[in-house]
Formats: sequence, C-alpha cells, structure tokens
Amino acid sequence: MAYIKVNQDKVTEAFAKQLIDVCPFNAFDYQDAYLSINASCRICKMCVKKGPLGVCELVDNPKPKIDKSLYNGIAVFIEQHQNNAHPVSWELIGKAKELAKISKEEVFAIVVGDDVKNIVDQALSYGVDKVIVYEDDSFKDFNVELYTNVVEAFFNKYKNNVILFGGTPMGRSFAPKVAARLKTGLTADCTMLDMTDTKDLLQIRPAFGGNIMAKIHTPNDRPQMATIRYKMFDKPDIVEPFGMVVHEDLIDISRKTTIKILDHYPKPKVDDISDAEVIIAVGRAFKKQKDLDLIEPLRKKLNAEIACTRPLIENGWFDAKKQIGLSGRTVKPKLIINLGISGAVQFIEGMKDSELIITVNKDKHNKLFDISHYAIVGDIYEVLPELNKLVDHILEGQNEL
Repeated sequence: MAYIKVNQDKVTEAFAKQLIDVCPFNAFDYQDAYLSINASCRICKMCVKKGPLGVCELVDNPKPKIDKSLYNGIAVFIEQHQNNAHPVSWELIGKAKELAKISKEEVFAIVVGDDVKNIVDQALSYGVDKVIVYEDDSFKDFNVELYTNVVEAFFNKYKNNVILFGGTPMGRSFAPKVAARLKTGLTADCTMLDMTDTKDLLQIRPAFGGNIMAKIHTPNDRPQMATIRYKMFDKPDIVEPFGMVVHEDLIDISRKTTIKILDHYPKPKVDDISDAEVIIAVGRAFKKQKDLDLIEPLRKKLNAEIACTRPLIENGWFDAKKQIGLSGRTVKPKLIINLGISGAVQFIEGMKDSELIITVNKDKHNKLFDISHYAIVGDIYEVLPELNKLVDHILEGQNEL
C-alpha cells in the first residue's frame, strides 16, 4: 500500500509551513521541530509534486499478490433465530449457485446454532454442495464474539474464496467483525454481484447518495466478503438433496466472551412491507397528510400495504419501516403502484424487481417510467379518482388490465 514518507533530516520550519499551506486536506502537523502526517492524508501527492524537493516522497509498498488457487468455494452464512432461518440466506444461496457456475466452485452453507437439523435439511434442499455445521448449546443464541470465532475457524480450514452475509441488523453487526478478524475487506449492502473467470467477486452497490453505481473489485484479498439486502435476489428452486453434511469438531474454537445474555425480550411482530404482495407507494407530490385519505379506497380494494419515500418519513407522516429504498426496505411485490414519486435512484433500487409496476407522475421524463409496465402521465389528484373507477371495473369483471 502506498504512503507518504517525510524525510525529517530535510525538514525546516520554513519547509514545514510551505507543506502545510500546499496540502488541501490539512494533513500536516508541525510540533517541536517534527513534521508528521495525520489521518486526513488522502495521498493526493500534492506535497511531493509542489512541496520542497525531497522533503516528502511517495513510497509504493504493494501488497504481495496472493495465490488464488489456494482459495475455493462460495460460502453463505445461514442466519437463524430460534432455529428459523432468515429467508435472505436462501436468496444468497441462489445467487451463490449462479456465481459458482462462472467460477466452477462449490457452494457452502455455514450453519451455527443448537439443534439445527431442520436448517441443515433446508440448505440441502436448495442444492448446496456442503453444509458445514457448528452445533452446540453455547451457540443457541447469537453472540457476535463466539460466532466470529466460529467463522474464523471455518475460513482457516476451508479457505473459501467468497463469504456472503445477509444485510440484516444481525449481518451488519456481525460481518464487519468477521472481516476485521480475517484482515480482509467488506462491501456492505450490495445490490448486485458478479464473478470474473479468475474468481474475483464484483461487488456492486450505489455510492455518493445513489448517484453512481460503484463496482468494487478486490483481486488481491481473500476471502471476498459482502452483505446483501433481503429481497435483492430470488430463492433457488427446491432440488433433490445431494450435498454433504460436515459436523465440525468444536474443541479448538474459543468460547471466551465478554458478552453475557441475561434475558430475551421478543420483538413485537409488525407488518413488513418487504413481504407484501401489493404495495401503494406515495411520494412528495401529496401536499398534505390529510390528502393520503385519497388512496384509502384503492388500498382497500387491492388489500395493499402503504409505503413511502424518505421525504414523507422526514415529514413525520409514516413510520420509518414503511420506507422503500436503500435507506429503507427492499420490496418485490406482485404489484406496486407509485404515486407522485420523483424516481430517485435510491427508491428505484429498492423496488425495481417488482412483478408489475404502475407509475403515476406529471413529469413525463420521470425515471420510474423507464422501469414501469404501465406509465400514467398526470397529476395524482386527477388520476387517483379515475384509477379507483378502473379498479372497480376490473374487480367487477367489466374490463381487463
């Protein structure tokens, strides 16, 4: 990895002042005749190019290239709670199988818990090649320290090329700790994954507020790790199980932990728009909260869940759990009707895989129209009554969509 080196024998007070002035990131500190570089340095090399000659130099210390042949297999950590697997795990199995066809690797499922036979059987039914099981009473409840020890032991033995985690509250707290332990990188909240023929994982996610799609390529680090949100991929088809189950010996896995679980408080069950089959999504075109009553007849007729964009959360009109987008929920309903939504990338990425998309907006250049199956150009206050009539006709069998 490249870094800037300061040759202290060439530093003078005048040179230090010159470097402080030339650095656009305020990355130099000069104290007691010693010039140091702080954490603000972006290695822009301005100090090397325009600073006093020879005081600063760029040292390129490239990381030794790894032998990729030593790393094989795509692993998915199966997230579970009280022996119920989170469905994002099966979606990741489906994607892992797609990637494995390109890289010609096996697909592994990592199962950690107690009395997990049901989860093991499910993993086999989705067509994984190997299920690696770490089963013990001490793993019954999620403990980030113990689970990190387990995944570290797994990687040290199997040397997987890729490890995938769900982008859930548990995954977002767990995967970074594993990455730090294994001294590798982690790409969070990926929306797409691809694989090169050299077994390099391409991790794709929105960046800079959703204005660009970043493609992250880490050819010289293993394992390659990513978290992926729920509803981004499809579950694989059920198959006749053919995979191998390996129950690992736990004797060398450390059980030391500073975490003690005192009690359990079940979280109240709430409706999750991620699982809704019909959604009506509303945006900032609604001028007043009272105007949301206009969608109530349509909601009742379609038995729909109501969702929204971020501005309406900020207005206090909805609970944050109703937000669709990169900072909210990812949804994949059979039908979604978008009413007065601007079409920001953040929203589109959260619902683009819906089976049927209907969008109403008065801006004919709205980006949502590009992915919609039906586009209605018009003011929502004028279109909604007509849309209600249309749905009435359909439900009465007088018309056909």
